[in-house]
Amino acid sequence: MRHIYLVTHPEAQHHVDGIVGGWHDSELTARGHLQAERIAEVLASRIGLQPVEVYSSDLRRASKAAERIARRLSVEVQTDARLRERSNGEADGRPQAWLNERRIPLPEYGDRLGHHDGPAGAETRMALVERLYPALDDIVRRPVANQIVVSHGSASSYLIAAWIGMPPMTSTDRAFFPLTSGSITTLLRNDTHFSHQVITLNETQHLHDLGEPRPGAT
Repeated sequence: MRHIYLVTHPEAQHHVDGIVGGWHDSELTARGHLQAERIAEVLASRIGLQPVEVYSSDLRRASKAAERIARRLSVEVQTDARLRERSNGEADGRPQAWLNERRIPLPEYGDRLGHHDGPAGAETRMALVERLYPALDDIVRRPVANQIVVSHGSASSYLIAAWIGMPPMTSTDRAFFPLTSGSITTLLRNDTHFSHQVITLNETQHLHDLGEPRPGAT
């Protein structure tokens, strides 16, 4: 059996400030650090003394949370820029209202993965998929049965799609799993019939006494 614990990074400063995330290298808030500690407690209780690896986006709001988790488990973090959120190009780090005024809406039909949102330098969803799928492939090739991956809201949604084998060209243009900042999603490979399962999705109960978690973390 293989368990992958997919963590959506905790609350970051750009959430509070109404700033576009993407590749903007926002720090965790004080509450985000508390959320990271809670996540570390939950994962340590589930994994115990079993071997584990911790992977993370290299953006600070993810990697700092991953470092706290890794310290609790006495391992090192392996960062991978492929696990970053989708870039919004020149909109990253600007007020969300600035992006909202300029964004080209995603069409209901047609080339949704190849759709460009408008801001110069922004990634398409296809570009995001093309780096996330290989990143997950590289992680699952490792022999360790417990792995933790700390990423971002949209990126983590596509990682779930990759895990359950959704073909990127025909399924990921419409599938989406809304994930909350600080949430844990548990993925399992069942070795009896070789299925890839989603055991829990968007767990947030460990955060409830810290205030309402923020939906749609990026």
